[in-house]
Amino acid sequence: MIFHQLFDRVSSTYTYLLGDHESGQALIIDSVFENNSLVLELLQAQDLRLMLAIDTHTHADHITGLGDLREETGCITMMGTQSVANCLSEKFKDGDQLTIGRLEIEVIYSPGHTDDSYSFYMAEEGLLFSGDTLLIGGTGRTDFQNGDAGTQYDSLHDRILKLPDSTILYPGHDYNGVQSSTLANEKISNSRLNVIDKQAYIKLMEGLRLPSPAMMDVAVPANQACGNLSP
Repeated sequence: MIFHQLFDRVSSTYTYLLGDHESGQALIIDSVFENNSLVLELLQAQDLRLMLAIDTHTHADHITGLGDLREETGCITMMGTQSVANCLSEKFKDGDQLTIGRLEIEVIYSPGHTDDSYSFYMAEEGLLFSGDTLLIGGTGRTDFQNGDAGTQYDSLHDRILKLPDSTILYPGHDYNGVQSSTLANEKISNSRLNVIDKQAYIKLMEGLRLPSPAMMDVAVPANQACGNLSP
């Protein structure tokens, strides 16, 4: 498998480019518009065809590259069925299997950060792309875009944390530049996962009082249009 983890310094967003050597097909998760030129360079350098571009959820801190990548490469663009974006090629739902060459990706609905949040699990490789559901040492905020702390608690404890402990975690963001973790390590070191009582978790998340993302008013409507910045 070809694997590239790209980092956007402005929004601390991780983008993942996955490719299959044999078929020459590729998939991108959580693209950032400003970094699409780098993605296209990587595709060309490794003789890959971008078949699929997906977002874990409607982002509030950066502009997605979905629409631009589709124009440049002809790839299929997808988000979850809960997304209000009407510009997508298709939508996925919980339990779907996305196939890129020999790569198999299981779609896991993991709401809480937003109501359209998904994670992607590759069982054979033991990889989890968790978006903003589970972060390294934390969890995604739940105070906007129909987020819900209780729902996030269920997503974590009923779905994500039931995957094998050896699963390598690749989050949607990390504000300290940490690139990956494992579920085993997060169960030990992530203080939010150690809040076993659901009501206590809800109280914790509701008490964070975080400022809104600086780009939220621009990013959300743009991302509901697959990154189209036009009025």
